[in-house]
Formats: sequence, C-alpha cells, structure tokens
Amino acid sequence: MRIGELAEETGTTPRALRHYEQSGLITSERAANGYRLYDPATTVRIRNIRRLLDAGLTLDDVQVFLSCLDGDVTAGPPSDQALRVIAERLAVLEQRIAAQTAVRDRLAAALRQATGARARPVA
Repeated sequence: MRIGELAEETGTTPRALRHYEQSGLITSERAANGYRLYDPATTVRIRNIRRLLDAGLTLDDVQVFLSCLDGDVTAGPPSDQALRVIAERLAVLEQRIAAQTAVRDRLAAALRQATGARARPVA
C-alpha cells in the first residue's frame, strides 16, 4: 500500500505518516522507484496512534504503547508505565486549564471593573 492510499484509508495525511515513521511508530519498505510501501495491517496501527493522540497524548507518549499498537489498544490492562504517562499528561493539562481559568477570571474582573459591573458574568 502506498503512502497516499494509507493516508486515505486512515483519514490522515502523508506528511503525518512520514512523521510517524520518522518517530519510529510505523515502518515501510521502499519500492524500486523509492516510493514508500506499507503493509495493509499498518492501518490498525495508524488508527491506534490517532486514537492515542486524540486522547491528548503526544507522539513521545505513544512510544510507551508500541507493544499494543497492532491490536485493540484499549483491550488489555494498561502497564504501569502507560498509567504513569497518562497521569503525567493529565497533570500537564490540569495545570494549563488552571492557568487559563485564572487568566479568564482576571479578564472578566477587569471587564466588570471597566464597565461598572455591566458586563455579563463569565460562566
């Protein structure tokens, strides 16, 4: 399967696939003309990578899940290392949310002060 076919099959882009390959998450063979050729089973791996990225993990985080990317990534019990990575990513997100909430609250307070409390409260 060529890179364009794999990209279309998995709903991603050739650029993302090259990035996954550079990161060591997927592999390809080279045709005589230099084109990348992927095993059709790579589609499962790509979908699992996308699922983990969509859940908020980074490509570096996904490395921890290499041993289960070719099957149902959610089927087995998570390893201690996977749980640690997920907990660390969640902590980072919670810190970012707290920082953004503080900025929002300061802006809302400044707006209320500037408008004589006529501004709608932020929910």
